Amino acid sequence: MKPTLLALAAGMGSRYGGLKQMDGLGPNGETIMDYSIFDAARAGFGKVVFVIRKNFEKDFKDIFANRFKGAIEVDFVYQEVENVPQGTSYNAERIKPWGTGHAVLMGAPVIREPFAVINADDFYGADTFNVLNSFLSKNETNTNRYAMVGYRLGNTLSESGPVSRGICSVNENGILETVVERTQIERSGGIIFYKDGTTKVDIPENEPVSMNCWGFTPDFFTHLEKLFKEFLNHNGQNTTSEFYIPFAVNDLIKNKKVEVEVLQTTAKWFGVTYQDDRNSAILSINNLIKRGEYPAKLWV
Repeated sequence: MKPTLLALAAGMGSRYGGLKQMDGLGPNGETIMDYSIFDAARAGFGKVVFVIRKNFEKDFKDIFANRFKGAIEVDFVYQEVENVPQGTSYNAERIKPWGTGHAVLMGAPVIREPFAVINADDFYGADTFNVLNSFLSKNETNTNRYAMVGYRLGNTLSESGPVSRGICSVNENGILETVVERTQIERSGGIIFYKDGTTKVDIPENEPVSMNCWGFTPDFFTHLEKLFKEFLNHNGQNTTSEFYIPFAVNDLIKNKKVEVEVLQTTAKWFGVTYQDDRNSAILSINNLIKRGEYPAKLWV
């Protein structure tokens, strides 16, 4: 059974200044997402499911619906604020969907096999998809055993502004103990910190972090729906609160319901959180092509 890739592409990229998932950075207009799909297909993934919004469905499908024919199967699901479990309610003034955990839950109707989750605007590198495919293939009949690809915090920051990261604690056996979503992480004066209210809290350079690169089996959807219902019961009237993947995973670990292995990778991450990150991403892609890690044209 080939695993599926669930690509979270519903964010409109407000800090970036546009729909960054469609921004052509490669020599033939390839997006960062193109490179992830290319890497997933050659690693052995059989399908990619895009989580998108209805308001840019046409533009997105015009670019990606037929782009990967012959390489990987393609499907689409939609993340909208009204897509909540039956029996729950929320503030009618809410505009934004409910975050990355909510986005993953949108894949439940179309995913029946082990699956990986990525952000559409992050470059993860070929080895990341190889280690995820290996893990998912070995654990396809297991339940409650998941994976996260870990990255070094200092290598995941943007020079253009603060970022959000899942800060991780990992035991001596490589098992995730906690993952806590922190926002407003940045480097200043050689020190990395996040803001807790008005207080700056330092974080070590080598701290392992989650970049929303996960491996799950379909039983995760059952856990996720239950936790999302609980989240809405407490936060449904809040117009800005978000249900993040790390919130759900951390709760499941804390209550000893799942085990999450932290996978090591030789791949280097980069992303385009801000418009100013674009030139750096283009240079990184060009260097990978020069080293022969990617063809100059991905899709023939």
